[in-house]
Amino acid sequence: MSQDVLTPARISAIHKEAGRRRTFAVISHPDAGKSTLTEALALHAKVIGTAGASSGKANRKETVSDWMQMEKDRGISISSAALQFSYRDTVINLLDTPGHADFSEDTYRVLAAVDCAVMLVDAAKGLETQTMKLFEVCKQRNLPIITVINKWDRPGLDALALMDEITERTGLQPMPLTWAVGISGDFRGVWDLRNDRFARFQRNNAGAQIAITEYFTPEEAAESQGSNWSDAVDEAGLVIESNLEFDVDAFHAGKATPILFSSAALNFGVKELLDALVDFAPPAAPRPDVDGSPRPVESPFSGFVFKVQAGMNKAHRDHVAFIRVCSGVFERGMVVTQTRTGKSFATKYAQQVFGREREVIDEAYPGDVVGLVNASSLRVGDSLFLEEPVEYPAIPLFAPEHFQVARSKDPSKFKQFRRGIEQLEHEGVIQVLRSDVRGDQAPVLAAVGPMQFEVVEDRMAHDFSAPMRLERLPYSLARISTAEAMPALANVPGAEVLLRSDGEYLALFNDVWALRRIEKNHSDLTLVPIGTHNPAK
Repeated sequence: MSQDVLTPARISAIHKEAGRRRTFAVISHPDAGKSTLTEALALHAKVIGTAGASSGKANRKETVSDWMQMEKDRGISISSAALQFSYRDTVINLLDTPGHADFSEDTYRVLAAVDCAVMLVDAAKGLETQTMKLFEVCKQRNLPIITVINKWDRPGLDALALMDEITERTGLQPMPLTWAVGISGDFRGVWDLRNDRFARFQRNNAGAQIAITEYFTPEEAAESQGSNWSDAVDEAGLVIESNLEFDVDAFHAGKATPILFSSAALNFGVKELLDALVDFAPPAAPRPDVDGSPRPVESPFSGFVFKVQAGMNKAHRDHVAFIRVCSGVFERGMVVTQTRTGKSFATKYAQQVFGREREVIDEAYPGDVVGLVNASSLRVGDSLFLEEPVEYPAIPLFAPEHFQVARSKDPSKFKQFRRGIEQLEHEGVIQVLRSDVRGDQAPVLAAVGPMQFEVVEDRMAHDFSAPMRLERLPYSLARISTAEAMPALANVPGAEVLLRSDGEYLALFNDVWALRRIEKNHSDLTLVPIGTHNPAK
C-alpha cells in the first residue's frame, strides 16, 4: 500500500485494520497464572497445539512466551514477550509482562504500548500487592481493565467477597460477563450472562488441550446443577443490582470492569475472555503525542519503541527493537526517521514475533507490534515517523533502590564485559552509573529489585562470555541532582553522586537519615525525587 496519497480507499482500509486490532497486556501478582493464561489464549486461537498443566509451571512444557533460560529454570516470566495471532477476524496483540515486582520497570514500558489490560486475580488470594501497583499504572494511563478471577478450580475466597474487594480497592464497578457455577474448588462451568446459558467445562488431557465445553439452557442447568446454579444466578444478580448491568462506555471510561471466571491451567473460561476482548476491548485509536495532540490513525506511519531485547536468537546474537505502530501503515523496507536524533534508517529486517518464534512481516497497522532486528541505534522511548514528524511521550525510568559495583572476573575479557554492560543498559535491563573516581572498569549497577542483578549475571556469563562479580553498595535511595553536587558530596559519608548514561546525575544515599542530613547541610543542592512522572531525557 503506497504511503504517498491518502485516498479515501486507503483511509478506509487503515481504519478497518486498526478497528480489527486488540492490543493488551495481562497484569497480575507473581504466580497468579499470567503466563499460563497467555498460553491458554494462544491455544484457543489455535496457534499452538498444547498448553497448560495440572501441577504448575515447573512440570509443564516450556511456556511459549518464556524464552530466557532463567525463565524456564525458575518458572517465572522475566522478559516481556509479544504474541500476535488472529481470532474471529480480529488480530490479537498480546504483550506478556513480567509478574515479579523486581521487573516492574519492564512491565511499565509494556503498559505504555497497549490499549487495554486484563487484570488476573488469584481466587484464593484476591488483589495482591503487585497487582495493585500495576493497576495504579493502568489507572494513570486510563487503560480499560477486564478482570479475570483465575484458579477457580482450587479452594479460594467467596465470589461476592472478591467483588467487594475489587470495588473497595480499585474503585471500579464489577460488571459480570460470566459467573462461576460451583464454589471455588468445585468449578462446574460458568453462567454466560451475555447469552443466558450454562457453559459446562470438562478438562481435556489434564488441561493440555482446549476444554470440552457443552452449553445448556438455564432450565437444563437448574435441573442438572441444582443449588450450584441457583446460587450463581443469585450472586451475579446481587452484583448487577448493586453496581450496573454491562455498559461498554463505563468500561472504556475506566469506571467499571467486566468480570469473568476461569481456570487458565485447565483452559476453562478462556474462550469467553477471548470473545470479550474481541467484542468489547477498545481497538487501536489515535494516540496523543508529547503535547497531548492525538495523531490520527490514518496519518503517515509513526510508532515508538517500548522494548529493546538482545539474545533472543542465540545463533545470531541479534538485537530486536519492539515498535508499537500508532498510525499509518508500516511497510518493511521503508525508511523512517528517528525523532531523537533526526537520523533515518531502512526497516529492512522487520519481523512479527510469537514468543521466540518469528517470521518476516511485510505490513503492520495501528495496534500491531513489529520487531526491528539489528536496529541497534534505537532506545526505549524513541519515536519513529514517516513524513510528518511526531514525538510520543517519553517512557520514564523508575527510582532504583539497589546498587552493586560490577567487575569483570577475567581482566582479559574487559572488552566483552564493557560491551555486555552497555548492551544490557541499552535494553533497559539495568541502569548503569559511572564516575571518574570509580572508573570505567567498575560501573555501578542500579536496579529496582535485586533479581535484576541475577539476570545481569546470567546474561553476562552466557550471552557475552564475560563472567563478573558484584559487590553490594550500602545505598538505598536515589535523587536526581546536578554536576555541582559531585564535588560537594565527594567526601560526605553515606552519599555519592554518579552519572547515568542518559546524562542525569544521581545522588545516592545510605538511607533517609543521610538524605535529610545532607538536605539540611547543603540546602543549595538540587535533590529531586525520581517518580514515574519524571520523563527520562
